[in-house]
Amino acid sequence: MPLDRLKRKMTKEVMWVYILKLLKDRPMYAYEIKNEIKNRFNWDPATITSYVVLYRLQSEGYVTAKWGDEETNPRRKYYYITEKGEKLLKDGEEFLRGMIKLLFGD
Repeated sequence: MPLDRLKRKMTKEVMWVYILKLLKDRPMYAYEIKNEIKNRFNWDPATITSYVVLYRLQSEGYVTAKWGDEETNPRRKYYYITEKGEKLLKDGEEFLRGMIKLLFGD
């Protein structure tokens, strides 16, 4: 069904946009990111998918990670957006805004 494909393309297949947008607001740990996507963007990604995308973003230098300190939680790895990630997010936002403008006007 075309609408189902559109929803999949605008959610799972561009999950990196959602992750970077959340990390621009503040550092988060992986499971928190998955839950925030559900709460803030109203769709529930599969846990494994969100982890795979997050790790890919890290390996490509768009996010970095460090373990929590003794006071917060040393067993949680917190992810931070990098300068490279902020540039990618900005470029992604500009692309999406341009496409929406082309489709629907101002």
